[in-house]
Amino acid sequence: MYDVDRVAAALRGVLPSDRVTTAPEDMIVYSYDGTWLVGRPQMAVTPLDAREVAAAVRVAADEHVPIVPRGAASGLAGGAVPAFGGIVVNMTRMNRILDIDRVNMTVVTQPGVVTASLQAAVEREGLFYPPDPASLRQSTIGGNIATCAGGPRCLKYGVTRDYVLGLEAVLPSGEIMRTGARTAKNVTGYDLTHLFVGSEGTLGLVTEATLRLVPLPRARRTVMADFSTVSGAASSVTDVLEAGIVPCAMELMDNTTILLVEEHLHAGLNTRAGALLLIEVDGDPEVVPRQAEEIAAICQQRANGVRLAGDQKEADTLWTARRSVASAFGKLRPHRLGEDIAVPRSKIPEAVERIRDIGIEHDLTIAIFGHAGDGNLHPNILLDLRDEDETSRTLAAAEEIFRVAMQLGGVLSGEHGIGLLKRDYLAENLDPQALAVMRAIKRTIDPQNIMNPGKVLSPN
Repeated sequence: MYDVDRVAAALRGVLPSDRVTTAPEDMIVYSYDGTWLVGRPQMAVTPLDAREVAAAVRVAADEHVPIVPRGAASGLAGGAVPAFGGIVVNMTRMNRILDIDRVNMTVVTQPGVVTASLQAAVEREGLFYPPDPASLRQSTIGGNIATCAGGPRCLKYGVTRDYVLGLEAVLPSGEIMRTGARTAKNVTGYDLTHLFVGSEGTLGLVTEATLRLVPLPRARRTVMADFSTVSGAASSVTDVLEAGIVPCAMELMDNTTILLVEEHLHAGLNTRAGALLLIEVDGDPEVVPRQAEEIAAICQQRANGVRLAGDQKEADTLWTARRSVASAFGKLRPHRLGEDIAVPRSKIPEAVERIRDIGIEHDLTIAIFGHAGDGNLHPNILLDLRDEDETSRTLAAAEEIFRVAMQLGGVLSGEHGIGLLKRDYLAENLDPQALAVMRAIKRTIDPQNIMNPGKVLSPN
């Protein structure tokens, strides 16, 4: 076991002392993320650049101390929770956008930049960074890369990995490695860049990212349709895609979600609907209105009502409703367990029905929403953690939800990551040989197992 005072002194020898802390009140702040999981570290450092990150990692390597990266800690899988104590590396002051290249359509950024801030900066240059997790006003680019975050727009544009061209990362040895390039095409050697995307800090700490941008869409329109059943909404998703239209986003909300959001925001949602679809198209100003009208007509065949947003202000109101589901849930119960299973689109109705049955069986309220266009569902179990019996029933229900996803040919996570919450189910969702290769990679790159230990892979 390491000596905390000795390690802290070593850290103060390589970083300014005011950016190294062992204060108990600070350790409480660094002990949690967007879940209810808690793990208290013994130390925290706040570096400003890769050199300082590397210095801190070398101390951790010399002393065999766990090291955990932390951005905004908005993650929903326990990825930023210091499960084995150690050193938290607070990346929030590494928050500079280093370069926006309009010609090559790239941006170079430090990991602590908030996602929405980066989007706004590139949009001022007429460019577009599509990944848009619901937490975009809090989450950081480093956290998005760590979990390979997605969001509503990933139906058309893809997830974070599709925009990462290159990385600078500090390895568990304290060495600094660069991967990738600013070029649009690159098949030079192994794809180390994307090995790190989604690795949740278990292989190294990302200190800089080169991201691909696309032209800013010149027009967008939003369509909202309400249905009697989730099955009708899911079928309309297929109808739209089969018509040859690929919307920017196709979002699903079930009746429980609709009721809670409308009570919270009064956004004009139909509270009698069994399900709601919120669909956005973007692109050329001459094409987008026609596509929106075609989508409305397609949905009308199954929907009870269809609403085409008259202007961007009305559209923003509808999308604010979608992005406010988490705060709306708090009106019913103080806590929630938010999951992010992904299933084939055709399995959405069955998944929703089975999840509802799980809620009934365990006497729990489960609100379901998500990215219907790509089959990524977010069942949120609403609870009060102070109620031990309710908490126990919630954990049992979550396990059953994971198994529903796997039985339907889906996966444990579409965008939140594995972290601690889903780690113990990973072996059921992966080919055994694939899991063995993952373990071999971890052992090779991080033989001391100091990089965010206990996340993704369970201890051998």
